[in-house]
Amino acid sequence: MNVAIVESPVGRLGVVEEAGAITRLIWNAAPEGPQTPLLGEACAQLMAYFDGRLTIFDLPLHVAGSDFQRAVCDAMAAIPYGETRTYGEIAKLTGNSAQAVGSACGANPIPIIIPCHRVMGAGGKLVGFSGAGGVETKVRLLRLEGAAGLLI
Repeated sequence: MNVAIVESPVGRLGVVEEAGAITRLIWNAAPEGPQTPLLGEACAQLMAYFDGRLTIFDLPLHVAGSDFQRAVCDAMAAIPYGETRTYGEIAKLTGNSAQAVGSACGANPIPIIIPCHRVMGAGGKLVGFSGAGGVETKVRLLRLEGAAGLLI
């Protein structure tokens, strides 16, 4: 496992690479292992995102977990920059309950890059975020993207 660090507006982020793919993004990590070209690219893309120059990440990702977890992550990754979806909308896409989708969102191993911050509660309510800072970090990310209709 190799970990590179990005000092971002939402805290210190550790980008984890395993077997040629990004597998996790974790808050308050320490660097570990050799810094690979993929980690360098992931860090560059994250900085471009935070600078407002990047709206779509283009990185090889690997989400460990069930087919359902991967389906929810795929649905989140398809939400365009600056837009939001509800847990219920993703539930309809995946054929599961909104509660199950909420659990899968909370278990997203690669937040920001797989944008779980773009998923809202019913009626656009701000609920939960597994990253450091919780909902406040979610709001910062959505504001960065210029997401309309935030209920804050």
